[in-house]
Amino acid sequence: MRSVGVEEELLLVDAESGEPRAVAAAVLAQADRAAGADEEQVFEPELQRQQVEFATAPQTRADELAAEIRRCRAEAGLLAGRTGAAVAALATSPLPVSPTLTPDRRYHWMADRYGLTLSDQLTCGCHVHVSVDSDEEGVAVLDRIRPWLPVLLALSANSPFWQGQDSSYNSYRSQMWGRWPSAGPTDLFGSADRYHERVRDMIGTGVLRDTGMIYFDARLSARYPTVEIRVADVCLDPDTTVLLALLCRALVETAAREWQAGEPPARLDTSLVRLAAWQAARYGLEEHLLHPLTMRPAPAETVVRALFDHVRDALDDHGDAKGVQDTLAGLLKHGNGAMVQRAVLARTDSLRAVVTECVRRTGEV
Repeated sequence: MRSVGVEEELLLVDAESGEPRAVAAAVLAQADRAAGADEEQVFEPELQRQQVEFATAPQTRADELAAEIRRCRAEAGLLAGRTGAAVAALATSPLPVSPTLTPDRRYHWMADRYGLTLSDQLTCGCHVHVSVDSDEEGVAVLDRIRPWLPVLLALSANSPFWQGQDSSYNSYRSQMWGRWPSAGPTDLFGSADRYHERVRDMIGTGVLRDTGMIYFDARLSARYPTVEIRVADVCLDPDTTVLLALLCRALVETAAREWQAGEPPARLDTSLVRLAAWQAARYGLEEHLLHPLTMRPAPAETVVRALFDHVRDALDDHGDAKGVQDTLAGLLKHGNGAMVQRAVLARTDSLRAVVTECVRRTGEV
């Protein structure tokens, strides 16, 4: 069974006002003190000092992954609380913020190179790692999952607000992230050799500093034997994160089986996949998405059902089908994180209340 692991970026906010706070260094210092001498640290700094990241261990069981995500969120909340802050699984801050760069040579290089693209960037994503047997299998997977990635973005969308305003998007994080020169959907690679050649050529331009700046929506991990699917917002509810991880694993398994069976990937032009991603970012689950098999508009529920049908055999084999089906039904009924945030604002007329509710949901067990 393929293992799956999750990296979540969390927003650090003032426990009273809900405004983002640049206290990552203090939170990480608390984490270092709390960890044993031989205990691996799960929390890491991120681009801006108003955010912190954790990574789960690779898991094969959905219940163990869910437990670890909740444990890491709760621990992050406890550590932040010691600094007077809280953590919120928000992909962008509803309240205005001036991001504060984490002191790091690499980040300062990026600040000099990219200007406002970096200094405006305070976004929190969710990255899912799924194990693969080889780079060749991994690239075959990347070529075959690309039409389905916008559906994952629609499910996870959790960033409707930007600098105190409604952006009109479900995932404005994806629009901000798309300003990086290497971000977004990719062309077909065809082989591991061509993938690595593409990466070398991109770095060789000098526009990118290193392989860490290969910001494809899905890529081969440079650190682990995994495919890393990076398209999603950080999810408000931990159950949605687990859903995302299980769908990613099933997509990888389904694509690997297609490759092994000699089935070619869909030869969709990248411009169409980019439009599908824009549609998902703009409307989430509220309107039509572009159907991955036709690239024509279809109701979001129809497209989500098509994703489930596409990966159902793999879900069944992992014992995940019933749980995924139930969580999808709940998400379609109650809405993604963006819809929840807008509902709280409509009820309270307060973006601070939105943050407070999101802090509460982030720490739910």
